[in-house]
Formats: sequence, structure tokens, C-alpha cells
Amino acid sequence: MADISLIGFMGCGKSSVGKELSKLLPSMEYIDLDSYIEAMTGRTIPEIFDSEGEEAFRNMEKAALEDIFMTGGLTGTSHILSLGGGTVMTDACRRMIRRNTTCFYLKASVDTLVRNLETWPGDRPMLKSGKSLRSRVEELMAVRGPVYEKTAHHTINVDGDDYLAAAVDIVTMI
Repeated sequence: MADISLIGFMGCGKSSVGKELSKLLPSMEYIDLDSYIEAMTGRTIPEIFDSEGEEAFRNMEKAALEDIFMTGGLTGTSHILSLGGGTVMTDACRRMIRRNTTCFYLKASVDTLVRNLETWPGDRPMLKSGKSLRSRVEELMAVRGPVYEKTAHHTINVDGDDYLAAAVDIVTMI
């Protein structure tokens, strides 16, 4: 089976849907790209952003995807990849994702994204701007939304937070 990638803005549920999907497709290896990078570097994503900046992090995402696609990841099996919200903003990453995976955009409204990010804020370097959370989400989505649409083979609306239903939808499309 071909690799599956999940893209979308932070807080849309990529990790949650990916975990549900891995239960439905147990022969596939689930990889959260941020966790993969943290394991590769021995540092957290915020530490990487703080010490090296966004460009260096984007290069690490590219290297991690190359590693996964070239070596087969940890187990050499097919993968379910939960990608960072900005991964597709790098041309090389976008091309690898389109070429090597069936890509699903988990599309959520700004209201859903803001609610999820307020509920599970985490340490998200791209949201540190001095602007309100809603303003920052709107600003980033204005740029990223069209790229998500262009990159994805399929779009799944995840408003309503039913991650299992989204995973089931994905299984019916592959």
C-alpha cells in the first residue's frame, strides 16, 4: 500500500487522525514528522526554532522526509505520515509528498483551529508573533490554505473533531 500523508494547519488533528488511522491500518507504520525530527536531533522543535530558526527546521523536515522515503523509515513498511503544518511550504517537501504519498488535507475552519489551539496550546513556535491567536491563524492560513489545497490529493473536512470518522473516510478513499 502507498504511503499516506496528512497535512493541514496546526491544531487540525493530524496526529489524532493519524493515530486512529494506524489502528485501522495496523500494517502501516505511523510517523509524526515532528517526533521523528526530535528523535533524529535529540532536541525539541521549539529548541530547534530558538537556536537555529525556521529555515534550518524546514531543512530538517526535508532531510527527514528524504530519509523516510529513501530508507523506508523505521520498519521499511508503508507509512502514515502526520506532517507539520508548514512542511508543505517547502517546494522540495511538497514535491516529495505529492510523488510518494496519497496526501490528505485535514481542513478545519479558523474557529475550529483557534478552539483546538486554545484547548491544546503546546509550544508552537510559529504562533509566537505578538498577535492574537485568531489573527495569527488567519494570517498563516491565508498563505498556507491554498498550498494545502494544491498539495493534497484529497480533502477531508475535520470540523466537529470526529477524528475516527476522518480516519474511516480516508480508509474508504485509498
